Amino acid sequence: ARSRAGVGAEGQGQGGESSSHASAAAESSHTDPLSKQMQVLVQKMLYKYTVRELIKRSEMLKAINKRYRGQFPEILRRASEHIETVFGLVLKEVRPDGHSYILVSKLDLSDSESMRSDRGLPKNGLLMPLLGVIYLNGHRLSEEKIWKILNYLGIYDGRRHFIFGDTRKFLTEDLVREGYVEYRQVPGSDPPRYEFLWGPRALIESNKMKVLEFLARVNDTVPATFLEHFEESSREEVESTSARAVATSAGPSASASANTRAAS
Repeated sequence: ARSRAGVGAEGQGQGGESSSHASAAAESSHTDPLSKQMQVLVQKMLYKYTVRELIKRSEMLKAINKRYRGQFPEILRRASEHIETVFGLVLKEVRPDGHSYILVSKLDLSDSESMRSDRGLPKNGLLMPLLGVIYLNGHRLSEEKIWKILNYLGIYDGRRHFIFGDTRKFLTEDLVREGYVEYRQVPGSDPPRYEFLWGPRALIESNKMKVLEFLARVNDTVPATFLEHFEESSREEVESTSARAVATSAGPSASASANTRAAS
């Protein structure tokens, strides 16, 4: 199916700057010679993750073109960031000599069978950047801008992804069915435009502070950089913690009520 975003959807809230940045970055990646080497290394590392083998530095060096081996540290840095952003996996040294690594999931989201690819890779890693950009753009974001940002991550509408498969189906059907996002027509739009919002399951399983911490890590900064959102999330986290504390002291029935309020 073709993208319905092609009708020129404009997102609700703010996000033009981030979308422009993502689009420009996606274009520059096609001219950057290290980007191709990064993609090769990403696939090598993900293969090692699926077969549960150590990722050896010597094998990673062999995977990239000899011409660029002198820039291996930069290529590895980019590959690690890409894997963390898209799949929620972080590269860890398993030996002090720095010659062997493993990929470890650092997501707390539920990991059902439907949220894993045929290769056993966690498809829910894409959730964090998706939920993050929705949150930072007024809690909703147009489909058009979502695709611009995903293009920056090497994910394109109409092009089958080796992990996510049919990415449009994954975003608009699988994640909707799992309850992580809502995908709906913008009220009153003619021709119809579509937008993404957080779904009920995301509100329960992934609080806003966790998403901000993820975005801060990806951008090599701290959550307070997103000051307005940081203050809102901190306030909500305190309120949620207080509600759980009161519920615990009041008994099981009150606990269920408090959990419902905290998730809303």
